[in-house]
Amino acid sequence: MFSKLILVFGFLGIGATLGASRDLEIYWIDAEGGASTLIVAPGGESLLVDTANRTPDDRDAKRIMAAAQLAGLKKIDLLVTTHYHGDHIGAMPALAKMIPIGTYMDHGESVELDRPPMASSFKAYEELTAGKRKILKPGDRIPLKGVDIQVVMSDGQPIGKPLKGAGMANSLCSEFKEHPPDPAPENNQSVGLVVKYGKFDFLDLGDLTWNYEQKLVCPVNRIGKVDLFQVSHHGLDRSNSPQLVGAIQPAVMVMNNGPRKGGLPSVFETLRKSPGLEDIWQVHLALTTPKEINTDERMIANLEPTEECKGNLLKVSVAPDGKFTVTNLRNNFSKTYQSQ
Repeated sequence: MFSKLILVFGFLGIGATLGASRDLEIYWIDAEGGASTLIVAPGGESLLVDTANRTPDDRDAKRIMAAAQLAGLKKIDLLVTTHYHGDHIGAMPALAKMIPIGTYMDHGESVELDRPPMASSFKAYEELTAGKRKILKPGDRIPLKGVDIQVVMSDGQPIGKPLKGAGMANSLCSEFKEHPPDPAPENNQSVGLVVKYGKFDFLDLGDLTWNYEQKLVCPVNRIGKVDLFQVSHHGLDRSNSPQLVGAIQPAVMVMNNGPRKGGLPSVFETLRKSPGLEDIWQVHLALTTPKEINTDERMIANLEPTEECKGNLLKVSVAPDGKFTVTNLRNNFSKTYQSQ
């Protein structure tokens, strides 16, 4: 009888372990200056934000697939395309052949259909996503079980009212200097997301540009402070205004730059002036920026030029108590932070 009880409790223990909730996980795939961020909810459902570049050898699709396998995924439940530029959508057709994808989400029709390559790419996207596509509006919530994900920007428009705890006047708005119109207006349409898990919050605005950032933070800050910020537009100065960065005041920033794209000195200067900043992590060493301006080498996933790059990942694990740990999978260096 006693041995039978041990056996029963043993099976119960195994079942409890297998069914146990894990941390929220976020992975940054190295797309050599493109964008692809994988979010895995504690229960195992997944959201992929953007699908990086199309290459003849399907490099980026294979890297996304490797990250999905590392996370233990058999499918991608949700795929958000922030906008339709090739460095954010290029690997989608190849990836869709490698792993099942559930629902596709985006901001609506492309605003660059006057450019034949963009028109062709968007038509192919519509064909691929037919019957499985949802257009996102500001204020929409993305249904990832166990995680609260809200759309704060889409199709050039911000969320209608501030998020809970936000809404304070932004004193930096008086110093705002408008930029010339962006030459690639799809950037302005970028879907922006705030991902919340307990006390933790993460902001991803795609390639939203300087002038459009103001819709979220001027004259009042509709987002509030966040714990983690994916540096917009790969660390280019067409985005990342002092008004945005100074309003959200993240403790940690992750820059999905490439070896020769993004990571500009002026952007690093703006980021480092943000109150409360603890660390910046980079997907790549910015080779065209002086080495001393880049972050600590331990926090950079890839150090080589594209031709030699292994595509190492950065990973964040968020515990239910709000603590989150960033790990560089190149060297396994990690650091833990507390949510604000």
